[in-house]
Amino acid sequence: MTWPEAPVSSPTKPVPGLRGFYENPTVPVASGEARTLRQARMLVDALGPVGPGRPAATVLDVGCGDGSAGAIAARALAGHRIVGIDWSQDALRRAAPRLSQVVRGELTGSGLPFASGSADAVLFSEVIEHLVDPDSALDELHRVLRPGGHLMLSTPNLAAWYNRGLLLAGVQPVFSEVSLRRIHGRPGREVAGHLRLYTMRALREFVAASGFEVVRVAGAPFHGVPRPLRPLDRLACGLPSLASILLVHARKV
Repeated sequence: MTWPEAPVSSPTKPVPGLRGFYENPTVPVASGEARTLRQARMLVDALGPVGPGRPAATVLDVGCGDGSAGAIAARALAGHRIVGIDWSQDALRRAAPRLSQVVRGELTGSGLPFASGSADAVLFSEVIEHLVDPDSALDELHRVLRPGGHLMLSTPNLAAWYNRGLLLAGVQPVFSEVSLRRIHGRPGREVAGHLRLYTMRALREFVAASGFEVVRVAGAPFHGVPRPLRPLDRLACGLPSLASILLVHARKV
């Protein structure tokens, strides 16, 4: 059995040495559909439909990758405005046909090209695991969100059920990487550039320390799990601390 690496969104600010990696068109920039659908439903529940007394919301899809996650959310959020943002020009080219608006932006340096408190929600899908400075990134997301605005963050789970077994066997966990050139010491075939991984406890504490109130943590399956093990992976979603992917809904306080 083989474990292909999860396709992910590109980060918004690579460091020297990562620039060429993330602009390489062969590097996957799409997330798994199951994760995307679950996260979109969480966003729908948070924002609700456009109607009397409920104006259209501005949703920033930060690290939008090829736009697939934002496009699915857009279909579920009729009337709301979704803007795709990415550092990678290649990702933005792929996202442009799927999203009504795409913008090149960074989470550090000059920051996102939006005023403070101008966004109602942020989609942050499979980005944080790529960042050298996640603290500054969440500071910037906090800045652009209005008070009470929603953060929808997803990232692979270091403590996924199979990773616990792999570590006991002395095997490098799935999602973790030691090289940008090739896979070493773990299942999988594709290098995705992961720099940081979180357990559910660590992620909750990190998000809360960044000025957010964690509303809910849910789990999502990983499409790269070998087919015979997928029922177990779906079952693990019922206990997010064991799930392949962590989905966090938090609000700015």
